[in-house]
Amino acid sequence: MSFIELFLVAVGLSMDAFAVALSDGLTLKRRRNAVVIALFFGLFQAGMPMIGYFLGTGFSHLISAYDHFAALAVLGFIGGKMIVESISELKCSQKNRQEEPRPQKALTLPLLIAQSAATSIDALVVGVTLSAMGGNIFSSAAVIGVTTFLISLAGALWGKRFGTLLGTKAELVGGIVLLAIGVKTCVEHIFFGCG
Repeated sequence: MSFIELFLVAVGLSMDAFAVALSDGLTLKRRRNAVVIALFFGLFQAGMPMIGYFLGTGFSHLISAYDHFAALAVLGFIGGKMIVESISELKCSQKNRQEEPRPQKALTLPLLIAQSAATSIDALVVGVTLSAMGGNIFSSAAVIGVTTFLISLAGALWGKRFGTLLGTKAELVGGIVLLAIGVKTCVEHIFFGCG
């Protein structure tokens, strides 16, 4: 696989991470949290192909058979929770008729791990493919990880910018985005056979 092909694969793999980082960025108050988000997504996207590479093709049918359901469950749960919480906040702010600054939602380690794992499951299958092709997994994983880090960082920073403009509706938008990504992943896999 050429560098250009590998880079295009890395960009494709990082699109879900970009969208989730964008939705995370909607509620950020500090820029340094955008770096933390991007770091988690980059590390998981680099690590999953290595795991897939070393598992080999023996388990590829199991991974590809259930990856879309795992992504739907994790992203659907997180997105649904965000939607419910934001609707509750919107109702509360309508009752008070005052727009108070809302407290920052904490980026917890379990949340970052769940999001990172859910958006990098497809990279596991890419690792199995690289194993079958005989490619260098370490350089491939580095390209995938760095690309995902940079794209996720851009997503989180853009989300932060738009989060300031959206105010209390930011979490609702973020939840809808996460839910949509989970549904899209599942529908594409079931009906079109995409990763």
